[in-house]
Amino acid sequence: MSTLPTYFLSHGGGPWPFMMDQVGHLYAQLDAALRAIPGQLPETPKAILVITAHWEGRQFMLSSAPQPPMIYDYGGFPAHTYQIQYPAPGDPALAAQVQQLLEAGGFPTLLDAQRGFDHGTFSALYPVYPQADMPIVQLSLRHDLDPLAHLEVGRLLAPLREQGILIVGSGLSFHNLRAFNAQGAAASRAFDEWLRATMALPASERSAQLLAWEQAPAARQAHPREEHLLPLMVVLGAAEHGIASVPYHEDAFMGALAVSSFRFD
Repeated sequence: MSTLPTYFLSHGGGPWPFMMDQVGHLYAQLDAALRAIPGQLPETPKAILVITAHWEGRQFMLSSAPQPPMIYDYGGFPAHTYQIQYPAPGDPALAAQVQQLLEAGGFPTLLDAQRGFDHGTFSALYPVYPQADMPIVQLSLRHDLDPLAHLEVGRLLAPLREQGILIVGSGLSFHNLRAFNAQGAAASRAFDEWLRATMALPASERSAQLLAWEQAPAARQAHPREEHLLPLMVVLGAAEHGIASVPYHEDAFMGALAVSSFRFD
């Protein structure tokens, strides 16, 4: 069995894949990058573990429903986007396995049999697996947003890559909703250039540099609150010595912003 890469996906805004008639021109590059993922994998995954920026708990939490419901965690979108269904199955056995891995590593973890798919999960994965036939388990962030804890959790997840589990972090490399336009252009470019340079460093330097992300250019302008960056810590930890590449980069996201996604092989 091959070792699967990990991905950090800058997942776009709201339910964009279900509004392509209205906004497709804004998301053409991201859509193409996501659709290309299955062809980049050495084999078809057995399941996907998604670290989602849209779920936090006092402890790490895992979705364990066999058929997760939907969570429409956005506002102001067309009526049909509140009827979206992405009926991918859950994987309770995988959720229990991940819980065991994390707790053996010293991280108390809870299973949540009610948690549904948030838009960071279904919007990011619909272009990748539009048939919704890939089992998905979601892993929350811990609400203290401690970068080292999330990196260490990723390290504990590393064995899953050899078991056919695709580990995906769903966030956004720039997430300042008050500057999600030309106002954020300069900050997004400065931070994105630093982030891409950091991901290209040798493995021995890369993790330390990322943990010190607040020292990066325009760091707090790019992430006033870092929940959309933290999934990157997890997927890097799970492939800490892997080679990083940039499967998606755009300098005109939402018309003005620089954003990137990363793959770790």
